[in-house]
Amino acid sequence: MTTRQPGNVVIVGTGATGYTAAKVLRAEGFAGSITLIGSEQEATYRRPTVSKELLLGTKSVDQVLLGATIEGVDVRAGVTATAVTDSAVQLDEGDPLPFDALLLATGSRARQLDLPGSVHVFTLRTVADVAPLYADIKRTGSLLVIGGGLIGCEAAAAARSLGAEVTVLEAASAPLNRIAPAAISQMYRDLHADNGITMHTDVSVTDLKKLPDGTLLATAQDGRSWSAGTVLVSVGSVANIELGVDMGLETASGILVDAEMRTSAAGIYAAGDVAEVPNSVLGGTYRSEHWNGAVDQATRAARSILGLDVGDLDVPWGWSTQHGVNLQFAGWTSADDEYVVVRGSIQDRRFTACALRGDALVGAIGVGYPKDIRQIRSLIARADPIDRNLLGEDWLDQPHAVVR
Repeated sequence: MTTRQPGNVVIVGTGATGYTAAKVLRAEGFAGSITLIGSEQEATYRRPTVSKELLLGTKSVDQVLLGATIEGVDVRAGVTATAVTDSAVQLDEGDPLPFDALLLATGSRARQLDLPGSVHVFTLRTVADVAPLYADIKRTGSLLVIGGGLIGCEAAAAARSLGAEVTVLEAASAPLNRIAPAAISQMYRDLHADNGITMHTDVSVTDLKKLPDGTLLATAQDGRSWSAGTVLVSVGSVANIELGVDMGLETASGILVDAEMRTSAAGIYAAGDVAEVPNSVLGGTYRSEHWNGAVDQATRAARSILGLDVGDLDVPWGWSTQHGVNLQFAGWTSADDEYVVVRGSIQDRRFTACALRGDALVGAIGVGYPKDIRQIRSLIARADPIDRNLLGEDWLDQPHAVVR
């Protein structure tokens, strides 16, 4: 892959994707101008800490910064890109910013509940969300979390560690329903229960109002209700695709890109939460919302901008820490897959389980065996059919399963 290198690159988004792309451009020898635009005032930080260490108060923002300032990069923090043409970015302040190549790394935002009324609830997506939520949890001593996904469960665990009474409401039949089968979901229900958190599933919240004593009352479609001093809504994310839509780029749930992170418009790329990338293993497309996806796609986008080989798309993976238990997952797991435990025991909260669809290895999920997850990612990428008769406690230790 060879193309004429651009003279100036503009990156919209100062999160992990934008920062990494700028860093890789410089590391690959790009000597042109790089401008990094972002609406957040903070330097780039590790976003996964928002619902963990930052909410707990065990680390400060300065302790979770991604890295040092990149030499020769013009960083414009607190500035918003309002429109894009085929050659310039319009900012909310100052003159239009011309570019030869543009990377959209605009990320995603917290999805909101569509409920009547104007009762104040919290969401948790950026560092700016942390201090107000922390202060309110400490003030009221109780938290109702609407949403039992990764961020909701992590925030619930953090709030419990802060001494709050915590209740979690999940619309699906189980927590972590998007990535985990019933047995692992049950393990997490038990883990939260062991730590004093009440969890209710199959809950469709239809009303939220403030009571005379200041507490908030959430009512479900079936008439059940729960109250707490603080309410956190954690029901997923929405990709910030508006700039791409306005300029006519092809979009779905994210901005559609090819394996080189190129959008449907020449010279314009997208990566990270906002990008919808090809699934080279299962076909179709997907949107990665995890840290490794941001870093991998940013690296690919930077190399693509410079006309360098980008290699194969990474098999996505992520992690979650709740009550001291570190869960890791890889690939494209879902609750409907067939899961085979190949090491340890789910009941003991130390295991590795492979997700299968027919004879295809599509993912893995586990606690306590991070090396297994790394190895299984390589096996997923190979896309070789799996003989389920060989799966067992020593399967990953056998030569046929070892990727060297």
